Amino acid sequence: MNNIAPRFTGKTVIVTGAGSGIGRATVERLAAEECRVVAVDVSEERLANLAEEVDGDIVTVTADIADPAAIAPIVEAAGDRIDGLANVAGIMDGFEPTADISDATWDRVMAVNVTGMMRLIRAVLPAMIAQGHGGIVNVGSEAGQRGSAAGTPYTTSKHAVNGLTVSTAFYYTPKGVRCNAVAPGPVATNIEAPFHSEWGATRIGPFLQTNVPAVAQPEQLAAAITWLLSDEASNVSGAIIPVDGGWAAI
Repeated sequence: MNNIAPRFTGKTVIVTGAGSGIGRATVERLAAEECRVVAVDVSEERLANLAEEVDGDIVTVTADIADPAAIAPIVEAAGDRIDGLANVAGIMDGFEPTADISDATWDRVMAVNVTGMMRLIRAVLPAMIAQGHGGIVNVGSEAGQRGSAAGTPYTTSKHAVNGLTVSTAFYYTPKGVRCNAVAPGPVATNIEAPFHSEWGATRIGPFLQTNVPAVAQPEQLAAAITWLLSDEASNVSGAIIPVDGGWAAI
């Protein structure tokens, strides 16, 4: 990092899921490149550790993005200028096939992975449009490219992220706002994904044992996210970029 010229000097970027995993790695990289980061996470403890351990201009906001009331405080913490948004926060399902989905699991996965993401994008767009530029990066998944990587709720949510990404790009790229997504495979994070369905484990287990590449590190995803947020990717919008160790090629 010391040999790379800072790409975010004077800029403000919001990062959700900032307390751990991909979100924390993204905050660390942005802060190292002189960005003012609004770090959002549901865990106050994780945010406190982040603020203590990472040097830089970091504003922390404890919020559950599934809560409609959480969106306004996040945008207010960013202020009048919002140069970027990294929608990293997400949760997994229990590998439930459709017949085994509970309403609670479906509602929670969709609320965090899709609806909260949409609300935050909707909230930052006015500032980005007014200033004539902005970058949005959504964390999708390899599950958004296929049906054999997760349960039905998570798979549906990540396909929806792809639609949200390309539709947003279509409407707002002419106004200077780019929207892209990264699609990781397995990543070393603290997200738990136990099997809650016997049939789900029987059906999907063999695919996960034979077709999944090596587990990626959060820093590898952060590198792709920050590139897409930077001016280096000024001509990239509406892209769903696999960052999955070649899984998309299988």
